[in-house]
Amino acid sequence: MLARSAASLDLLSGGRLAMGLGAGGFTDAIVAMGGPRRTPGESRRALDEAMTIMREIWDTDTRGGVHFHGDFYTVDGAKRGPRPAHDIPIWVGAYKPRMLELVGRRCDGWLPSLSYLENGVDDLAGMNAAIDDAATAAGRDPGDIDRFLNLGGHLSSDDSDPLSGPMTTWPQALCDLAVEHRVTGFIVATDDLDTIRALGTEVAPAARELIAARQ
Repeated sequence: MLARSAASLDLLSGGRLAMGLGAGGFTDAIVAMGGPRRTPGESRRALDEAMTIMREIWDTDTRGGVHFHGDFYTVDGAKRGPRPAHDIPIWVGAYKPRMLELVGRRCDGWLPSLSYLENGVDDLAGMNAAIDDAATAAGRDPGDIDRFLNLGGHLSSDDSDPLSGPMTTWPQALCDLAVEHRVTGFIVATDDLDTIRALGTEVAPAARELIAARQ
């Protein structure tokens, strides 16, 4: 159902959808909705299987139904499609070594949240290296894996933290993340229209200019 819903949304949006997934970090919430309680290892393997099934559903060039028999999911002849408007990229939030290995081996993008990094942006270098090593071991080009970052999206007059301070501090901070840590895109966690407008019309253009000057 998730794969088909994603494909439908991709068609409606003209090929703009990216699929963000995780291995189930909110276990109690999953159980409250009727889902199983799994260990971290089980959750990781279940996510690996789920990605295989989703990509098979989207693959309408292959004839016949989808057949998959894993440790967590079984599919016997499910109909393929709908075909999405484009190859939907799968981005996964990951922090631990085995999840980072999964990103490097199978995913199109990595999407951690800044607030979940124990040492802030200093954690990115080591995690990027783990993804690169896994990608290389799997015969993939590490450069094909996009790197994103979830940000809080809070503007304030306090300039002690450049990513939650005034707009003047944001462009350089975003530039540093893009150049030094290969972050290719930022997801801003806010629904405040004024903040979104300011980030889109003032911060983003200024950050792009700084990035271009350093490349």
